[in-house]
Amino acid sequence: MSNVKVLHVIARMNLGGTARYITELVEKIPDSAIATGFTQGLEIEDPVVSHLPVFRISSLGRKVSPVADFKAWQELRKVIKTVKPEIVHTHTFKAGLIGRLVGGKQKRIHTFHGHLLFDSTFSATQKKGIITIERLLAKRTDLLISVGQNVGEELRSLHIGKGKNWVSIAPGVAEFPSHNKSKSREKLGIKNTDLIVGWMARITRVKNPMLLIKIANSLPHIHFVMAGGGDMYESVKTAAPRNVELIGWANAELFWSAIDIAISTSENEGMPIALIEAQLAGVPVIATDVGSTSEVIVNGVTGILARTDADEITLALSKLISDNVLRDKMGLDAQLHAKKVFSPKRMTDKHVEIYNYLSSR
Repeated sequence: MSNVKVLHVIARMNLGGTARYITELVEKIPDSAIATGFTQGLEIEDPVVSHLPVFRISSLGRKVSPVADFKAWQELRKVIKTVKPEIVHTHTFKAGLIGRLVGGKQKRIHTFHGHLLFDSTFSATQKKGIITIERLLAKRTDLLISVGQNVGEELRSLHIGKGKNWVSIAPGVAEFPSHNKSKSREKLGIKNTDLIVGWMARITRVKNPMLLIKIANSLPHIHFVMAGGGDMYESVKTAAPRNVELIGWANAELFWSAIDIAISTSENEGMPIALIEAQLAGVPVIATDVGSTSEVIVNGVTGILARTDADEITLALSKLISDNVLRDKMGLDAQLHAKKVFSPKRMTDKHVEIYNYLSSR
C-alpha cells in the first residue's frame, strides 16, 4: 500500500461517476485528501463528501471566471502549503488548470475522465483554445491518466501530452445487492409497467437528454424513466412525452433493480460509472458509441452500441424490447463482464503503483 501523501483536486464533488471514482481512491488509499469547491445551480453534492477529508476551495467552481479562478488558485496554493502533498492529482478541466499552475516541488498527475473536445456546443475557436491550454498544461504534468484507452487516444491525436507518460485506468465499481423489481419501483415512486427503459446521468447538454426524448416519442408504448438532475432538467421535463418519467437523482441500487434496459445517449463519455452499475445489476445496455463506452459495453454481448442517431438507437432498443431471451442473456453476460473488469481493487492497486513510482523519482 502507498504511504505517499496525495491531494486530489476537483471543481465540485457532484453526484456522478467522477465523484465516485475519487471517493474510492480516498477511502481505500491512506494519506489521501480532497480539495474541492461547491456544487452550483441544480447540482447535488455526493453525500459521501461529509465523511471524507475535504479542504474547501470556496472560489472553485465549474464556470470560467477569471476573478474567481484566481482566488481559487490562491486558496489552493494555501491548502497545498498546509497539506504538503507529495502528489497533487487533478481531475477534469477546471481543477486541472488551476491545480497544475500552482508551483512547488509536488509531482503532478491529471486524470481525463472524458473530454468535451468533440462537444457540438463548443465553437471551433473555443475548442482550439481548450486544446492549446491542455497541451501547455501537459508539459507541467508528470503523468497523465485517461479513464479508458479511447479517451487517451483521442487526446493524443490532438497532440495533448505528446511524449509524456500516459496510463489508462478503468474505474472500479463496488458490487451492490439487487432488490425486488416491483418493490424497487414502488420505493422510487415509478410506474410498475411490464418493461422500463432507464436513463441515469446529469441532465445536461453533453449527456444529450433530448435525444432520449426523441427516441421515446418514436416508442410511445414503452415507459422510460430518467434519473438525474442538472441545468436542462426543466427543459427536458417540459419536452418529455407522457411515456417519459423524470424522478430526479435516485439511489443506484434501487434504480437499476427497477430497470429492464439501460440507455445512454451521451455525445461524449469516459467510462461511465452508471453503465457499469447497470451491468453489475444484470441490466443490458443500449449506448452511443462515444469516448470509451465501447470499453464498458461488449457490443452484441453485454449490450448494443449505436451511433448518436435516434433511428439507429431506436432500432437497437426495439430489438431488445421484443426479445426477452436475448435481453436476459445479455443481462447475465453484462453482470459477469462488469464483475471481472471493473474491480475496485484493480483500480486502487494501479493508482498505488503510480503514486509509489512517482514519489521514488
